[in-house]
Amino acid sequence: MTRVRQAVVLGLAAMAMASLADAEPMFLSKQYTRCTTCHFSPTGGGLLTPYGRSLSRQELSTTGRKPDQGPGPQPLGREESFLWGAFGTQSGPLSVGIDLRPAHLGIDVDGQTTSQDFFMTADLLAAFRANGWTAYGEVGREPLPTGAKIDSYEYWVEHETEGGFGIRVGRFLPAYGVRFADHTAYTRANFGLDVYDQVYGVEVSQSWAHRLLQVSLGPGYADSVLHDDGRRAFTATARFQADLSPRSVLVVSGLFRDSSQLVPMNGAGGVAYGFAPISRLSIWSEGDVQFQQNTPGAPAYTLLNETAFEVVRGLWLKVSPQIHTNYGDASGGFVRLAVEADLLPRTHWNVDISYYHDRNRTSDLVIKTWLAQLHLYL
Repeated sequence: MTRVRQAVVLGLAAMAMASLADAEPMFLSKQYTRCTTCHFSPTGGGLLTPYGRSLSRQELSTTGRKPDQGPGPQPLGREESFLWGAFGTQSGPLSVGIDLRPAHLGIDVDGQTTSQDFFMTADLLAAFRANGWTAYGEVGREPLPTGAKIDSYEYWVEHETEGGFGIRVGRFLPAYGVRFADHTAYTRANFGLDVYDQVYGVEVSQSWAHRLLQVSLGPGYADSVLHDDGRRAFTATARFQADLSPRSVLVVSGLFRDSSQLVPMNGAGGVAYGFAPISRLSIWSEGDVQFQQNTPGAPAYTLLNETAFEVVRGLWLKVSPQIHTNYGDASGGFVRLAVEADLLPRTHWNVDISYYHDRNRTSDLVIKTWLAQLHLYL
């Protein structure tokens, strides 16, 4: 492998593996089937609601649990409040959070190794919710190949009626499949659903007791709309979720992108199923097929499984085998095995150690990646 290729691979890998924890589908084992149980965003990730903050202490942290204060939602204590209660434990309709993530990254590409320490994230998040309306925004440090910049990469306004009908307008990640915490998962990054792949659009949704339908459409990637980088294309997604039981969920999704200056018209469809046979174990599987106009041969397909087990309260072990093929070449693409240990010792901070083994099925080139991060959610 040439020095130029090494530099390119290492640079891309370093950026790709800068994992940002968002939603955690593994909490299906705790009987949480909807992202909005804990997050303001209908598609998960980002700022926690007051209930989500309280839940992170009562149900997820190793040593944070405190005695119940009676039936119903538990009141916020100082530890789980913004900046550990520096501004009080109740903020009314306004919620604010800070997301900080120092990290260490190590990469081995065909025997060539490199490592770096860096500050992955420093974000300020805020939401205002009243009378069925939610205004949401994030601003912070966005890593780039040439360094980093301060940017506001997600902002939207939503209204939801008492009957469960919602409409959202702004910049957001569209609903598709399962939003795994690791945004580099083959079902996320390879589908243009990475952490900074928000679109400008309109999303309508309908929520029932055991079903959820989300449909979005818009002019495409937000950055492409703003900077005309040749990827701008009309984009539409649809996602239907059926909660089969408190611990089993079926998801069917579709995605369509019109042709842009750089990429032909393309789309995808997928099915995902998650179940939790016991309270400490969750198993998710997703299969997707990608199509692209004027591309001969078979479509590309992606298969992913994520199995998570809570060894003791607050310590989760996850294993995720994945495969992604190339268009027209079912024997090509990449195979990944990801292994992760996630420790949540106290409210709103956790330590995550991950290992990724990615193998090119054509060249047998192997990329090994280690990532350690401290996540502080203040």
